[in-house]
Amino acid sequence: MSLDHRIAVVTGASSGIGAATARLLAARGAKVALLARRLDRLDALAQEIKSAGGEALAVAADITDPATLAAAAGRIGATYGTTDLVVSNAGVMLPSAIQARNTADWRREVDVNVSGVLNVVDAFLPGLLDAAGAGRPADLITMSSMTSHVVFPYMAVYNATKAAVSHLSRTMRTELGPQGVRVSVVEPAMTATELQGHVTDEGVNAWVAQAREAFAWLDPHDVAEVVAFTASRPAHVNLSQVVVYPTRQT
Repeated sequence: MSLDHRIAVVTGASSGIGAATARLLAARGAKVALLARRLDRLDALAQEIKSAGGEALAVAADITDPATLAAAAGRIGATYGTTDLVVSNAGVMLPSAIQARNTADWRREVDVNVSGVLNVVDAFLPGLLDAAGAGRPADLITMSSMTSHVVFPYMAVYNATKAAVSHLSRTMRTELGPQGVRVSVVEPAMTATELQGHVTDEGVNAWVAQAREAFAWLDPHDVAEVVAFTASRPAHVNLSQVVVYPTRQT
């Protein structure tokens, strides 16, 4: 399970699954670059990781802005070297009835959940290819959702963006796998993160509250364990798609 000598990038590292993943990758030996917009949170997390004996670099970046990602990639390369593990985790969920026509929310979900992932790929794929070419493990792990293949009301646009991420990942694997880059998509079900805090639709919030009472949700660390396990497999093993459910969620 060791990730010694790995150089990792985690987007959306300021909270939730991203923060938990960064902590765990560092604990397993990776040098971890923490990317998000909220630099104060990243600085605090980096200090926490360093205090525990790990290595972490806080880098403010917005995945919807390719220029900030390019600058981040340059800084990470100058500090740690070639990135060989990318966890594209940042995302947003803004559900509402489709007839509400909340087009600004639709665009935000597409910009972050789809275009943002493509921007991350654009910024860090050269490093992954270089790492694989040098005989090192190289992993591109995207964070999708079980909603990518399950139908829920009020979630049409969010579900569509996650379906796009899952299919993008499966398809990228056909191109990058033969070059030594493992591509994996992790699809968690109900997980206790900040994501639910962005929901403003009363019907969705009522359903979320009911679901919290009905069964124990995943903790971000549960999903982080899946990411770390995926990245720590022998180089010839690629877990291409992992769906993670709370046991009692059906």
